[in-house]
Amino acid sequence: MASEQPVYRFTVDALGVSVFADRRALGKAAAGAVRAEISRASKAGGDVSMIFAAAPSQDEFLQELSSAGDVEFSRITAFHMDEYIGLPGEAEQRFATYLKRRLFGLVRFNRVHYLRPPEGDPAPECARYASLLDAVTPDIVCMGIGENGHIAFNDPGAADFSDPRAVKVVELDARCRLQQVHDGCFSRLEEVPARAITLTIPALMRARFISCVVPGATKAEAVEQTLRGPIDPGCPASILRMHRNAELFLDADSARLVL
Repeated sequence: MASEQPVYRFTVDALGVSVFADRRALGKAAAGAVRAEISRASKAGGDVSMIFAAAPSQDEFLQELSSAGDVEFSRITAFHMDEYIGLPGEAEQRFATYLKRRLFGLVRFNRVHYLRPPEGDPAPECARYASLLDAVTPDIVCMGIGENGHIAFNDPGAADFSDPRAVKVVELDARCRLQQVHDGCFSRLEEVPARAITLTIPALMRARFISCVVPGATKAEAVEQTLRGPIDPGCPASILRMHRNAELFLDADSARLVL
């Protein structure tokens, strides 16, 4: 049986890092940490606002969180952090679809705000979602890190640590799009949309607590750059080292270059 205790625990700048034996232990531990933060936020202010990533890397974490019997989901207003432009509303690859099936459709939230990219100009949707985000201070962000070091869809070259916007349209770089094939979400690179709507890095960094769940060998190089490289938009996830209350959850595979 997998232990929820980390095999290694260390900090890099302000970022806490916990390494677990496998994905299951990582998911259980991350869910436990997020549950504790939900409880803390509920006691402090009543309602809780959360932002979720949608990716196979989050599977174990979301399974543990959704099945927890002690979480007052009815007090949580939920957002998700990105969405493709150009996919039909019922597409399996839509991040809204992913989160409905693994979390939003399994428990009763106070409210879930979905990104709804239109067929035409996405600017009004960016403005609508930014207005919803501006109305709250996110209590918790549950994110991952991409193979190219992105957080949400803030890829190297497009990431801006001082972005004045909360939500924007981005062109996805080739490595980001290829990851979607590696993850099994698309069968060919040509099927992966080239554009998306994403929350910006400042919007994510506003959160009081960030849980960053990053399992798998394909993420090892990104983890190394996040922890050992400069804090620079060339590796967008490196900004996590400056957050006052963030935790990076790794497994043995994703941590292999930093131990």
